[in-house]
Amino acid sequence: MARDYYGTLGVGKNATPEEIKRAYRKLARQLHPDVNPDAEAQFKEVTAAYEVLSDPKKRQVVDLGGDPLESGGRGGGGGMGGDPFSGFGLGDIMDAFFGANSGAGGGRGPRSRVQPGSDALIRLDMTLEECAAGTSRELTVDTAVLCDRCHGGGCADGTSPITCDTCGGRGEVQSVQRSFLGQVVTARPCPVCRGFGEVIPDPCGQCGGDGRVRSRRTINVQIPPGVAEGMRVRLAGQGEVGSGGGPAGDLYVEIEEQQHDVFERDGAELHCVVRIPMTAAALGAVVPLPTLDGEEELDIEPGTQPNTELLLTGRGMPRLRSNGRVDGRGDLHVHLEVVVPTKLDARQTELLRELATERGEEEPTLAHNGKSGGGLFSRLRSGRGNR
Repeated sequence: MARDYYGTLGVGKNATPEEIKRAYRKLARQLHPDVNPDAEAQFKEVTAAYEVLSDPKKRQVVDLGGDPLESGGRGGGGGMGGDPFSGFGLGDIMDAFFGANSGAGGGRGPRSRVQPGSDALIRLDMTLEECAAGTSRELTVDTAVLCDRCHGGGCADGTSPITCDTCGGRGEVQSVQRSFLGQVVTARPCPVCRGFGEVIPDPCGQCGGDGRVRSRRTINVQIPPGVAEGMRVRLAGQGEVGSGGGPAGDLYVEIEEQQHDVFERDGAELHCVVRIPMTAAALGAVVPLPTLDGEEELDIEPGTQPNTELLLTGRGMPRLRSNGRVDGRGDLHVHLEVVVPTKLDARQTELLRELATERGEEEPTLAHNGKSGGGLFSRLRSGRGNR
């Protein structure tokens, strides 16, 4: 069923273009997201209705019972008075070959001055701890907002746009050229009104007729736990307001994660390196370890080997899913690096020699390949090392 565009704007089917325009401006002032954030959906419906009814061809489709914004809603073929090539793609082929609006079909009418706004992007620096816990930030953004003097209309108080004398309100001018195919009529946007079909003789002194102005404002953004470098948080309707007071685009907040002094992040997994003396590796020790949940005690068992990896389950980053929900946490991987002393005094050297003699370790020995573990080269190549 076709939408009731006249009912959306609150005008009758016999309404003049000026009455339609006045009705839209009145509703736009009431429903614009900058004035009424809860009415964004209604504002989009009103804007769509105005774009349809301000276009003579689209309005004709509505009057015939069709919907120009729905697929197949252009009003059928030649029997309905529309483009005989619509639905077959041939009209676009003719435009591409001969130029826009070629032939006797005439122009497509003026384009709407109300245009949707573009998206905006702002980058936000965050620490690893903030990425883990989530945060609330106040951001200062500089975007185009609705002109509060003309409310998007672009005209000075008490004035309104007038029909362009150059194109007669069609928004385009035509020219006739001769080619080997005969006489070809081409159309291009009117250079005076820029395709709008009307001009603003007395522009608004604040926005210069654009319907929007640049403004710096402060907004609050909620960053969910688990965000990472390069992720974007979308704030709907907080981007640039479109020309003519059109609906605003979205604002994207892109995360820039700062490098951490201790932890290295791999998705939801965290890695850190703990260096322990060889005596602690041999005798065992308890090492204080900072985590995202506070300081914990890391138990180093006696006889710990170099390159040992300890796993602290659930001590990593939150797993943020594409739907915005957190699904558990990753793990913290602690890589133990055994530090061998490079300088020993006489007493230390004597003690180590006594220990080596006591353990029968005076001479190095060659390691033999195990049957199940593979050789040294294969272990190094696979990155296993000693675990």
